[in-house]
Amino acid sequence: MSDETFAELFQAKTVSRSSLQPGNRVEATVVGISGENIFLDVGDKSEGVLQASELRNEAGELTVAPGDRIQVFFLAARGGEKIFTTRLGSQQSGSRELEEAFQAGIPVEGKVSGEVKGGFSVIVAGHRCFCPFSQMDIRKVEDPEEYLEKNLTFKIIEYGNQGKNIILSARAFQEEQRQLEREALKARLNEGMQVSGVVTSIRDFGAFVDIGGVDGLIPISELAWGQTDRVEDVLSRGQQVEVVVKRLDWEKDRISLSLRDTLANPWDTAVSRYPVGSVHQGKVSRLADFGAFVTLEPGIDGLLHISKLGTGRRIHHPREVVEAGQDLTVKIESVDASQKRIALVPEDFVARETPVREEYTPPPTNKEPQSMGTLGDLLKSQLQKKR
Repeated sequence: MSDETFAELFQAKTVSRSSLQPGNRVEATVVGISGENIFLDVGDKSEGVLQASELRNEAGELTVAPGDRIQVFFLAARGGEKIFTTRLGSQQSGSRELEEAFQAGIPVEGKVSGEVKGGFSVIVAGHRCFCPFSQMDIRKVEDPEEYLEKNLTFKIIEYGNQGKNIILSARAFQEEQRQLEREALKARLNEGMQVSGVVTSIRDFGAFVDIGGVDGLIPISELAWGQTDRVEDVLSRGQQVEVVVKRLDWEKDRISLSLRDTLANPWDTAVSRYPVGSVHQGKVSRLADFGAFVTLEPGIDGLLHISKLGTGRRIHHPREVVEAGQDLTVKIESVDASQKRIALVPEDFVARETPVREEYTPPPTNKEPQSMGTLGDLLKSQLQKKR
């Protein structure tokens, strides 16, 4: 890269003379690469320097180019140069760098080498460090083996005995990152949006999903259109999901999500798929005093009224003839998609004809009907009786 191009890139941004303190996070522009040094414009009067090894992939290739913007931490000023890092932990880092990272709150990178009493052994720049179970993750560690042999980012929370006693916290770093992500989410997240997330925890009442800095809850009622008895039947920990934001309450840190709203509503096509008179297989999902509910598919239940059960005999409760979990062959009697109602009858149900009630006709008689007379005759008769 020519000196002229380097100068143009470096001067392209207005220089700020603000004072940097060790541990400050800044956004920098890559303005040059020379050997193992990456030169940065951080808006200060002098350039910054970053080790190229921090930004190489597994194949040893640089992952940045001049003009790219990256997040870095100010480490120290040495020999007129400002030293920056994305995180410490390379083999070139020594006790001095780790102590500076502790003092300035700069993250370090380490490899989890094994499980020990109370936590994990972590190798950071050749130093054996310790991370307690409670500090390994923002969530409770349920399976220690899933962290082994992984490269993770930590904060040094204790530094003692000249680097022989170093205690790390991955949780502290994660909490800082989540706070930054949370602020970014607050600016762009709205109710009704569909977002991607990862299932982080399964509970009896629902599933928690990380949607990028915050966890939201999918209540068990929002997992599917049909009744769900166990969250594990629908989701698993670590699963990628698409969800809809139902409610946001940033003050109480409560976000309600829905998986069901990303799925097709089965009632939208119920009329065409369940025409009147068609026969279907179903399973009795629950019993009520007035009938049995039969699941035709997830999200579609029909009612088999008690009056249609009993094959002609009167019953007092559906349990006398059917039970929950029983497979039944049923016929569609009526469908009301707007009310989400389907009336069912047994496959062999035949409506009984109601007998016609005949009007009672009295038998014929030869006697003439006796007249009670007129009102005047009745009054005259009463007066005669009184005399």
